[in-house]
Amino acid sequence: MDEKFYYERIPHYYETDQMGIIHHSNYIRWFEEARIQLLENYNLDYKTLEQLGILIPVLQVSCQYKQYITFHEPIRIYPKLETFTGLKFEFSYEIRDVKENKLKAIGHSSHCFLNKDLKPIRLKKEFPEIYQLLLNMLSS
Repeated sequence: MDEKFYYERIPHYYETDQMGIIHHSNYIRWFEEARIQLLENYNLDYKTLEQLGILIPVLQVSCQYKQYITFHEPIRIYPKLETFTGLKFEFSYEIRDVKENKLKAIGHSSHCFLNKDLKPIRLKKEFPEIYQLLLNMLSS
C-alpha cells in the first residue's frame, strides 16, 4: 500500500461558481470521495459497512481554503485517518494541485459509528475485525 494515499480527480465545469472558481461546497464532497476511497483501499467499503448495519454519520467537518481551484485543474486529495477510538474516528485532508503540488485546501472531519437504530456501536466488541482494520490503518 502506498505510504501516502491520495485520490485524484479533475474538477467539473458544473462545480464552478460565477467567477469560474470551484464553489466552496464541493471541497466537502471531495473530502467524502477521498475518505471513501481510502477506506476501500483498506477493504472497508461503505456499502458493506452499511449492509452490516454500521452507519457513519458526520459529526463535524471543516475546510480552510488556501488557493482557489479552477475547472479542469487536476488535483490530489490526501485523506489521512488521524484518530480512532472504536466509537469515533477523525480524518484530515490536504488538497494539492497535480502540476506544482501547491496546497489548495486543508480540512478535517469527525465521524461516529451507529447502528440502524441510531445507537452507538463499539466496534471492538461488535465488529472486532473492522476494529482491527481501522487500527492497522491508523498505524500505517
